Amino acid sequence: MDKTPSEIIHANQAPEPVGLYPHARKVGNLLFLSGVGPREKGTSQIPGVTLDEAGAVVSYDIEAQCHSVFRNVRAILEEAGSAWENLVDVTVFLTNMKADFQTYNRLYAQYFQDCQPCRTTVEVNALPTPIAIELKCIATI
Repeated sequence: MDKTPSEIIHANQAPEPVGLYPHARKVGNLLFLSGVGPREKGTSQIPGVTLDEAGAVVSYDIEAQCHSVFRNVRAILEEAGSAWENLVDVTVFLTNMKADFQTYNRLYAQYFQDCQPCRTTVEVNALPTPIAIELKCIATI
């Protein structure tokens, strides 16, 4: 049985994963990104998020999180030898579709105007850290 070789990618410019998984994996001419959130590299800081002493979200800014998650995706793509323009499929997870979809959709249109990958957007009850958005992407190399 033939097994297509793959390469694990750990991007130095992206936030550290919160578990045992790579930032991305190359298989043939495809690049599969693990879920990417808006955390900043080298810290647990999430742009636009205010937490109380117990770690519960007091407030958040979906616009700040969108900009940050898009930057993180771009960093992983570029370090893996791909590019923003090579995105072919994006799955977006939002924790509050009703409150955040309009802002997210407006920013998404700005960032993806030229490459227009396929997109699926779903609402989830929660994400592993106190974030409001996460992207799962596939790109070509």
